Amino acid sequence: MSWFKKIFKKEDKETLDKGLEKSSQGFFDKISRAVVGKNTVDDEVLDDLEEVLIASDVGAETTIKIIKRIEDRVARDKYVNVSELDNILREEISGLLLDNPHLDTDNIDTSKKPYVIMVVGVNGVGKTTTIGKLANQFKSQGLKVVLGAADTFRAAAVDQLVIWSERVGVPIVKQEMGSDPASVAFDTVQSAVAQNADVVIIDTAGRLHNKINLMNELSKIKRVMQKVIPEAPHEVLLVLDGSTGQNAFEQAKQFTAATEVTALAVTKLDGTAKGGVVIGISDQFQIPVKYIGVGEKMEDLQIFNGMEFVNSFFRKR
Repeated sequence: MSWFKKIFKKEDKETLDKGLEKSSQGFFDKISRAVVGKNTVDDEVLDDLEEVLIASDVGAETTIKIIKRIEDRVARDKYVNVSELDNILREEISGLLLDNPHLDTDNIDTSKKPYVIMVVGVNGVGKTTTIGKLANQFKSQGLKVVLGAADTFRAAAVDQLVIWSERVGVPIVKQEMGSDPASVAFDTVQSAVAQNADVVIIDTAGRLHNKINLMNELSKIKRVMQKVIPEAPHEVLLVLDGSTGQNAFEQAKQFTAATEVTALAVTKLDGTAKGGVVIGISDQFQIPVKYIGVGEKMEDLQIFNGMEFVNSFFRKR
């Protein structure tokens, strides 16, 4: 059962609107330039629209799907005015997202205690900040949280996580720099069980040195956690930096090849015009986009709501 029924509050919507402002404005500016002087949606307009979608980091595969949906609609309706294009795009992208069975996702399964989240992602994507904000969310819901600093290859990673644990007021398990990450993960879940914790969040090393080493390291962390909690981790959360656009797609490919990723968090959407990347990633990887980062404040990490995202992305200025 979900911890809570997702209700999109007014302040969350306002934050989402503001966070996607650059993406939305950039997208509609490009569309306006593409259709200037045109009356109907013809092949030339569709070609221009394809370029706009790709330039907005929606991704080639998803762009092709969207264009095909619009082509089918133009063929069905016979005549489509360019003034209708914004609404058509909103409807067809919404339809594409609705076709994804993983569009919306619950927060955590509280029947699994402690619920173990293993967080993966390259350095610099906002992984540690995401962990801190998640810990704050869970704690504010009355859940007991334990953090595990298993990124032992960077002193800064451990130090940053310690700062977040102190800021949020949750315990952290750590070892000496260079310790075996699997050992830290083992100690963390063992400690969480002893403390009767509700949620465990394990940070892991953000290195893509090569796929085989990454795969082996993450597999080992899973195996040792399973000595304490057989079904752990319950969730493998991949954190991606939305501001990197197509590079986020590449990181998703690398990590999904190295381990079974079950959820995605896309960060830093407020400082970029590349919000379209969320549409493409959600569609292409068929893995739930669970969280999006739309601001720097603690509460600006939001549970992803696909329809609200599209509504904010297409919000009229």
